Amino acid sequence: MKIEQIYTGCLAQGAYFIESNGEAAVIDPLREVAPYIEKAEKAGVKIKYVFETHFHADFVSGHLDLASKTGGKIIYGPNANPDFDAYIARDDEEFKLGNVSIKVLHTPGHTMESTCYLLRDENGKDIALFSGDTLFIGDVGRPDLAQKAAHLTQEQLAETLFDSLRNKIMPLNDEIIVYPAHGAGSACGKNMSKETSDTLGNQKRTNYALRADMTMAEFVKEVTTGLMPPPAYFPLNVAMNKKGYSSIDEVLRQGTTALSPAAFEAAANETSAIILDTRDAQVFAKAFIPNSINIGIDGGFAPWVGALIPDIQHPILLVTEPGREEEVVTRLARVGYDNTLGFLQGGIQTWEDDGRELDKIQSVSAEEMAESSSKGSFEILDVRKNSEYLSEHLLEATNAPLDYINESMLKVDKNKTYFVHCAGGYRSMIFASILKARGYDNLIDVKGGFKAIKENGRMKVSEYVCPTTLL
Repeated sequence: MKIEQIYTGCLAQGAYFIESNGEAAVIDPLREVAPYIEKAEKAGVKIKYVFETHFHADFVSGHLDLASKTGGKIIYGPNANPDFDAYIARDDEEFKLGNVSIKVLHTPGHTMESTCYLLRDENGKDIALFSGDTLFIGDVGRPDLAQKAAHLTQEQLAETLFDSLRNKIMPLNDEIIVYPAHGAGSACGKNMSKETSDTLGNQKRTNYALRADMTMAEFVKEVTTGLMPPPAYFPLNVAMNKKGYSSIDEVLRQGTTALSPAAFEAAANETSAIILDTRDAQVFAKAFIPNSINIGIDGGFAPWVGALIPDIQHPILLVTEPGREEEVVTRLARVGYDNTLGFLQGGIQTWEDDGRELDKIQSVSAEEMAESSSKGSFEILDVRKNSEYLSEHLLEATNAPLDYINESMLKVDKNKTYFVHCAGGYRSMIFASILKARGYDNLIDVKGGFKAIKENGRMKVSEYVCPTTLL
């Protein structure tokens, strides 16, 4: 028996590849399925099952393509009702995989079809729990995402989750290894650890939601406190996972179409496509196509696309670093953005060589910002999350979270100049580029963000407060 966790940092997501005696199962696969097929071929095993812990909200699973390409059977737990062929398992049902077995533990609460899978060895000993979004390391799944579909309040879902944890998971042996679907950085929970696995016994000791003396009322209050509205793309991804989607092969074929500057401009004009520039923030700042939006590929790319582009069907045109086009299209498809029309062949250099218009955003160092502050009054926008701002911030700064940019831009006066910073410089350039595309030409990015400003030491910072678990 072999268990492999395949962790994707951008989505803070864990998929799992389990093999035993010539057979394999994949749990919660990502959209691009070639890596799983390659693993199976290399190990000389056949993918027999594709297990889904629930209808995911934060990414589009690869279950359909993987089943189609390998013949593996898609398995959901009770209450699932997908629009495609899948086996809906019974609670406590077991599936034989080589010499081992996988038992279904229906654990509703995060969603009503949420299911954990318990791996047992050839002797029937419990080895590992693949807990999906029911149990994380340090946290549990948020109970507000399935309210509409379940016709329940978040408090009722939290009560259901409380029962699932107490009746199905906590009675299991302490030695079992917990393998969750997500880690720190995912919006599917509030307080997840950076660790991506742990023993169940240690979670019983350290996870606030598994306290033995916790009442249901206390649990409900703690798991629902601090919940902010989920990203707008979450319900759209749920729908794709439940109803089906285009093959990743077709999405990649269309998205990796190379376009000349003339063809790129024509496509932008004909379709009103979003021009998404995925280069490094500081490279982008120096020269970009007017009205482009910068969301760098080397960061929390997919979640930020999901948070800031509300319509997953909106046409997208790409400007990337040469050679990274397929990577960008793949990562967009992971969160359901399948309507990529192509990319600028040769990157921004071909646009410049063709004599076309370029734009830029001023970006200054923390030292230059501090120098400006000593010469007169100015405005500062801190675009970090509210919880980050409350923990520690520049005394002169106004919090304008990127997460809620439509509300945050109301704080910007076109007649004033603003220095814009985040934690390290990634989010501030996204913020500045979006407002620039909306006609705001008065934002100056601060390189290195709050970290660099604090290290510079010339500007007053609020007293540090331990971060909250607010999302």
